Amino acid sequence: MSRDHAEHTCHTDHTDHTSKIVGTVWGLLILNTLGSAGAKTIVPLPRSLIQMVTMGALVAAFALALAINLQLRIRPSAFVFLLTLLLVPSVISSADLESGFGALFRCARLALFIGTLWLLSRWWNGGLTFVRHHIRMYFAVLGSVAAGLVVSPGAAMPDLYGGRLVGALWPLTPPQIGQYAAVIIGLTALLVLGRRTDRVSAAVVIVPSLVLLALTHTRTATLGLFIGLALAIGSLFLTSTAARRFFTWAVACAAVAAVAFGSALREWFLRGQSQENFTSLTGRAKVWDALLAAPRTTADEWLGVGLGDKSFGGLPIDNSWLAVYHEQGLTGVTLVAAIILVLGGVALLRPPSLPRACAIFLISYCAIASYTEAGLGDASPYLLHLALAASLLAAPATAAPLATPDVPRRRIPRWARRSEVA
Repeated sequence: MSRDHAEHTCHTDHTDHTSKIVGTVWGLLILNTLGSAGAKTIVPLPRSLIQMVTMGALVAAFALALAINLQLRIRPSAFVFLLTLLLVPSVISSADLESGFGALFRCARLALFIGTLWLLSRWWNGGLTFVRHHIRMYFAVLGSVAAGLVVSPGAAMPDLYGGRLVGALWPLTPPQIGQYAAVIIGLTALLVLGRRTDRVSAAVVIVPSLVLLALTHTRTATLGLFIGLALAIGSLFLTSTAARRFFTWAVACAAVAAVAFGSALREWFLRGQSQENFTSLTGRAKVWDALLAAPRTTADEWLGVGLGDKSFGGLPIDNSWLAVYHEQGLTGVTLVAAIILVLGGVALLRPPSLPRACAIFLISYCAIASYTEAGLGDASPYLLHLALAASLLAAPATAAPLATPDVPRRRIPRWARRSEVA
């Protein structure tokens, strides 16, 4: 074996090993953002144990990312920079302990989360590698949900949640499961359109995920999936024949389904709620009105009350913008809006491509879900979705130009430098 071939093989093995570690780090970040609150599981899991696992996953992710990036090589990223700025009002407002010592713990968690993203930014190059990591990990999470449904259907669809699907092995709520299912369905569908995966592999992911999404009765995830896919496919409409064909078939199928199954779809969408309950967004509007009407000091208005559990008066806020306003003030709202606008602006300026379409889907989904789900101001799956979008919008790293060897200059005698013309 030649020396050059041996060096190439060694470099390839090292690259593959690093790629596996990067995928592991991304999976640990996803594990950290699964949360510790949810339905009762088949085997009772103490919340302290779940928090130990999720926080341990974040510490391990940061340690692994640091181990493979000891030189601290990072790529400029407006997304992660704005997240870092968001940490400032979070720490300032949490320092007075108005929300308790848990606020400082959440700030430390957010700092580790952001630090890990900075370390991973070295591998953000506009490719689809992180998309595949995203799909695999969330599909594994959905696999645990499906296993819980098979083992104990009663625990997986309890009356407490109105018969909606929950996590029976790991405490997951219906909106969480719906979110994970919708995101991987959209990303996998786009990979099929871009011919980056075969239809059989895609069906293995999409079909069971659609079933789980339907069982969760999650309206936000369903709307986010369809609107996000429409925008993403629309971005490929002029350059992809497959996208145009898929869009045409999708519109035709949607029209037929609306006519044939209109009443069943309406019943699924209402989830047996009254018109009043549906109009108030299952009681969310009452919490929002109370939060906005609460008296606030100038400091609370601009910096918030510190990172908490995204609740007000003991009830979940379920709105990213109001949750950020409550915990990080108007400063936090401005920074989160800047994150969405910057990512959306960059996506619009990029030429049509599959990574751009995936980014548009993720940004659109998070923007739609932010109305009825919290998470844009703290370490959460929504920030991971946006981080994935940022990695897809990153410009490919330019290869360093090959160094040209210095050619020794030929010495010219002094008599030869004189002009031959007298």
